[in-house]
Amino acid sequence: MPDLDPTLPYCYLTTTGRTSGEPREIEIWFALSENTLFLMAGGREKAHWVRNIQKTPAATVRLDGVTYAATARLVAAGSEEDALARRLLFEKYSPGYSGDLASWRDTALPVALEIETRAAGL
Repeated sequence: MPDLDPTLPYCYLTTTGRTSGEPREIEIWFALSENTLFLMAGGREKAHWVRNIQKTPAATVRLDGVTYAATARLVAAGSEEDALARRLLFEKYSPGYSGDLASWRDTALPVALEIETRAAGL
């Protein structure tokens, strides 16, 4: 399993555009629990990157210059994993954020990425 740094401020998620088929990269906050990387979409299912992974769950995640293959999925609402994702992201980012992240923590859509391996050829 890769040695990932949970203290990095961002990761770079690349999804496949649901209509274009082209790679789409975003910079996004993340939290890590073992080999699962959690993200949260404030726009919920309307976020383009969420819509992309719903069509094509295969993605890549770049952390500290290293790209990893991953499989994305929505986290089941009300599950223990849902609570974990919300807690980890809120605890990581709220101390350094000037606003109140409580509403984001409570309403955003958690997404899990299972980190597989370092992506071939990268």
